Amino acid sequence: MGVRMTSESAIRKQAESFYDQALDCVARNDGRSAIRHFQQALAIDPEFLDAMHGLVRAFQDSGDYRRAIDTALELIMRDPEDPLAHTSLSILYQHQGRIPEAEAEALKAKLLGWKQQLRTLNGAGSPE
Repeated sequence: MGVRMTSESAIRKQAESFYDQALDCVARNDGRSAIRHFQQALAIDPEFLDAMHGLVRAFQDSGDYRRAIDTALELIMRDPEDPLAHTSLSILYQHQGRIPEAEAEALKAKLLGWKQQLRTLNGAGSPE
């Protein structure tokens, strides 16, 4: 089991390295390289949802709304309770003039955010 954990840890560190490089590229306004590094991180660790969020944003910043929307929808499939994913999708739909869909996603994001707040409040009151 220790070897497996080390292997998983090494894989995650490699994915995080690509993620960090992608963030550096975003800071330098190098969208093409950011997209490549986010994709490399996800190729190593497909469950690295922060990298998927970054990829959505990088596609959005590059004006590739179709790929940004496809990635946001995939992110929502993996984590339907993620308010940020729904917010991102709402913004992307707005850019495309798809206002009813944008409003629906914004509402989902708001409701999910409230649910998270309630869970936090309820958890804060528990004796554990």
